[in-house]
Amino acid sequence: MKKIIIAIDGYSSCGKSTLARQLAKTLNYHYVDTGAMYRAVTLYLIQNQIDFHHNEMVSNCLPQIKIAFGFDEITQTQITLLNGENVENEIRINPRVAGGVSDVSAQSEVRKFLVKQQQTLGQNKGIVMDGRDIGTVVFPSAELKLFITADPKIRAQRRLDELKEKNQNTSFEEVLANLEKRDYIDCNRADSPLMKAEDAIEIDNSFLSKEEQLNLVLTYIKGLAVNLS
Repeated sequence: MKKIIIAIDGYSSCGKSTLARQLAKTLNYHYVDTGAMYRAVTLYLIQNQIDFHHNEMVSNCLPQIKIAFGFDEITQTQITLLNGENVENEIRINPRVAGGVSDVSAQSEVRKFLVKQQQTLGQNKGIVMDGRDIGTVVFPSAELKLFITADPKIRAQRRLDELKEKNQNTSFEEVLANLEKRDYIDCNRADSPLMKAEDAIEIDNSFLSKEEQLNLVLTYIKGLAVNLS
């Protein structure tokens, strides 16, 4: 099967990144976590005390932001680099990043800045990319588009479990409220809101294990391979 682009969209804490990593490893594809890119921009703004809602200040600082991905040999996982610094842990556990990333990603200049980079990364195909607008904006011609969803309370519990593993003290209610806020902003922003592409396959993984979800998607890929061969 020739190399393709796999675009995975969906709500926050639906396990998009987990699925994308699994697929990339299974298919020997490159994985790009676009959510990490938006989180890295948010962290930069926090570090430099730039108001998320001051469009001109945010736009002016974008040229100073360099985002790349590396690989941690010890943990055997992909890491996010912000201007050469490993910020993988910080962008995942910092509550200010979690609370502000949807506001930052709603800005058109930020989206244009990162979408251009994302499209460059996918030029040679053989890539799995997850986010909010991959199948609708970044790669509207992707050969396989998936839209991942799950019950909000199940998503909140999954996120809470992740935070507890990282010794972050928060409550279920706080996590759920944050997810609901992010959902609203993601779905209602003016520039490339979260939506299911017309040709995307929707998967509700509320009651699917990670392995069941992966196997389901692999069956779609096998079917696609027949059509592309």
